Formats: sequence, C-alpha cells, structure tokens
Amino acid sequence: MSAFPKVRLLPAMLIAGLLATGGPAFAERAVTDQLGREVHVPDTIHHAVILQHQTLNIAVQLGAMDEVVGILDEWKKQLGGNYVRLAPKLASLPMPGGLTKVNVEELLKLEPDVVFVTNYAPPEMIARIEGVGVPVVAISLLKVPPSEAGKLNPSVADEPAAYDAGFTDGIRLIADVLNRKPAGEALIAKATANRKLVSDRLAGLKDEDRVPVYMANPDLSTYGHGKYTGLMMRRAGARNVADAIPGFKQVSMEDVIGWNPAVIFVQERYPAVVGEIKADPAWATIDAVKRGRIELMPEYAKAWGYPMPEALALGELWMAKTLYPDRFADVDMQKEADGYYREFYGTPYVPPQP
Repeated sequence: MSAFPKVRLLPAMLIAGLLATGGPAFAERAVTDQLGREVHVPDTIHHAVILQHQTLNIAVQLGAMDEVVGILDEWKKQLGGNYVRLAPKLASLPMPGGLTKVNVEELLKLEPDVVFVTNYAPPEMIARIEGVGVPVVAISLLKVPPSEAGKLNPSVADEPAAYDAGFTDGIRLIADVLNRKPAGEALIAKATANRKLVSDRLAGLKDEDRVPVYMANPDLSTYGHGKYTGLMMRRAGARNVADAIPGFKQVSMEDVIGWNPAVIFVQERYPAVVGEIKADPAWATIDAVKRGRIELMPEYAKAWGYPMPEALALGELWMAKTLYPDRFADVDMQKEADGYYREFYGTPYVPPQP
C-alpha cells in the first residue's frame, strides 16, 4: 500500500465555478503521480504551472506551452541560457516558485488547473499548494518504491529498469495531464530509437577497456551511481570514475586527481567550468587535461539526474561517438540532431558558435 494518501482536491477555478453555480464547473479525472499518489485533475488543462525543469523541457517538446502560465525561477540555470530560443515564451512567464519553494499568493494569481513539482519537493510545499485547492502532480522519471520516491538521491537496485520504466511512465503522465497523449508516445518512441545502434556498436567492449570519464559540474559536484548520468555514461561505453559515490554530490580535488579520468565532460549549461579547469593548476596533472580532452557537451546531451528524451535519443549516441569515433564514423550527429529538433522543437538544430 502506498505511503502517500489519495489526494482529491479541486483546482481554484473549479472551486470558483462551484460557488457560483452550485454544481460542477467541469469534469475531472484521476491520475497517479510518481510519488504514487492519486491526484484528481480537470479533464482539460487550460493553465499549468511547472516548477520542475525536466517537466518544463518535456512540455516544450510536447507542444504544450500554450497552456503553461508559470514556471520555476531556476529555469535558466537548469536549462541553460540558450534554451530560451526553443521556447521564447519562457522569457516573459511569471515565476511563482522553484524546485523546493512556492509563493502561494503569486501562484493563485495565475489561476492554475494543475502544478507540476519535482518528486523531492518538500511535503510542506506540496501541502501548501494543495491547501488552496490546486492539484499537484509530482514527476521523477524514475520508478522506485514509495519509501524512496520523495528522495533527491533515491536508492536504486536496478538502474536501467528503474529509469526505463520511470521515463516512460513520466512522459505518459505529463502528456496525459496536458492532453498530449499522441505527442507523448511519439516522444518515447524517438527517445529509444537509437538505443540498439549504440548497444550494437559497443558490443564486445570489455569493462577494462572502457574510457574513464568524469562529469564536471560547478563546485566539484558530480554524479555517481543512482543517477541517470551514470547510466548514460555506461550505455555510451564510459566508466564513470565517480561511480562509487551515491547520487549527486560534491567531491574533493584529491578524489578527482586519484581517479585521473582520461576524458572530462562538462554540461552545456555550465560552460564556465571548462575555463576554470584549464586555468586551475590543481587539474594540470590529470590525463584528460594534459591530453586536451575536456569536452563541452551539446545542449541535447543533458547529463542530468533524470533522463531527458533528447539525452536518450541523441546524447548517449553523441557521447559514444566522442569516446569511440571509429565505431561511429558513419554517424552524422548534425543530421541526427537537426531531425530531432525539427520534429520536437519546431526549429533546426544550431550548434553554439565558439
């Protein structure tokens, strides 16, 4: 039995309709969010507030931005400064909260039918939103037992299975709530289409021959096991040198020096990290720095804690090609990325200019 109670709350607009007419303003339906809670949402969503960057990124690709009326205040930090070109509306949307906080007064001004939050949003934050009659749907893109569902760094026994099921469930949940079911199925299909190609090309790669890789984030934070980034590296033929640590954590310079990665990846949203590594003498003895193998990832290779459709569709392939160019010599990443962007973002893929 789920540790989370069933939630049956009416959105603010529906409450107003009930008070004015004495009867239901519109129909509702039940969905199960990724905390395992039953949540009742309107049949049709007109106003959605999204306080999680993963869900926001997915909503853009589902073509659902017409319904989005509010977003998280960290969106630019989490999605990267260049992301606004893919969804220009983001620049003008109100920001009534973030991943772990909400301003209920500002939220209510937007008359939301539903609010999406991250699975590790504080319970009191969720309770405050629900307390004013707005349904809350939590998204994790990870399938774990209820006891782990609300954690930032959940314990995952079988990472591939947990992320495969959680990704599919999460996309379908978001698409269902936002009335974009066909778009959700198309996104899932595209995201998994290249998996066999990568797996086949890396067949026979021995563990000892995997390239040792470190994912460099600001302030020496990185991803260990139990996060999608570690699985992304594994699927791309890398050996995550930080695999022994759980989740997303800060490590020490001594750790990185001891691990001595042959390649360092830096996410596109943190470009300053590349210059910081090159300028800091502490990094100079590391093989990746000596060999000039500090790789700034393209924006579609989202090495996040949770999987994104473009990371599965493109990012794993890009990483595998970067580490093993001979095995993927015939793969044109510009062509792959351009096709994806035209289909799901409605625009060509334009790589950043140096």
